[in-house]
Amino acid sequence: MYFLLACLLSWLVLFPAGRDLLISTLERAGIRWRRRVAEVARRQEQGAAELHRSGRAQLAGMAAYLRRHYALCAAGLALVCVPPMVALLAGSRPALKGFEASTREINPQVAGLLEGEQLVPPPALPPLAFTTAEVELARPMIATASRDWALLDQAYAQRLLLAFRIMKEQHGYDMAILEGYRSPERQNRLAALGTSVTSAAAFQSWHQYGLAADSAFVRDGKLVISEQDPWAMRGYQLYGEVAESLGMTWGGRWKMRDFGHTELRVPGVMKR
Repeated sequence: MYFLLACLLSWLVLFPAGRDLLISTLERAGIRWRRRVAEVARRQEQGAAELHRSGRAQLAGMAAYLRRHYALCAAGLALVCVPPMVALLAGSRPALKGFEASTREINPQVAGLLEGEQLVPPPALPPLAFTTAEVELARPMIATASRDWALLDQAYAQRLLLAFRIMKEQHGYDMAILEGYRSPERQNRLAALGTSVTSAAAFQSWHQYGLAADSAFVRDGKLVISEQDPWAMRGYQLYGEVAESLGMTWGGRWKMRDFGHTELRVPGVMKR
């Protein structure tokens, strides 16, 4: 390649005929290029002129149509514009509320659960812990209650486990579940014992949907349910604050207080 290039340069430098041939070739190429450019420009000018004539014709046609049917066009324009204007002027705020920025503080523990953290239920207490006289007096028929975490709604179970963790790590209270899921038949049997036990019949309690649980404290390996115990009452108040901060409803605020009860009210779940 270098040899051929050197020969070409030598031919152009030493032989005038070579230079003339190169110059004439470039001139012919330039003439052809200018002709093509001129042809393209001429076609573009013709296209622009044709488009201009077509546009003027269409505008003239539209103007003629509007003059002939001005009443119909005015009525159509009113139908299109008046309803949005009425809605805009009648509303107090034109913004869509669903897209407003939320000012509610996000609970970091709940945010952790939503990102995929899965808590594990604590070891189950021995069955004898639920058959003591104190427990039976405070919670009738509790020995036969279900304490299976797998029967609870997954979202609610994770919030309840998180409440147990916070009570242990921040306040020093160990907690255990007394009753989780409750069948409709058991709900009716408890309701038959009177309003001191429960005033909800079957499917009137969130227990039937796995979205409620009754819990108590564990001290020295024993369940502490009594509200007469100052230590337990202090724990119930803390438990209510923790549960509500995690989005659950706490029974301690009801007229018939149930300090160990929490539930997660999910719209559309409770049957009417």
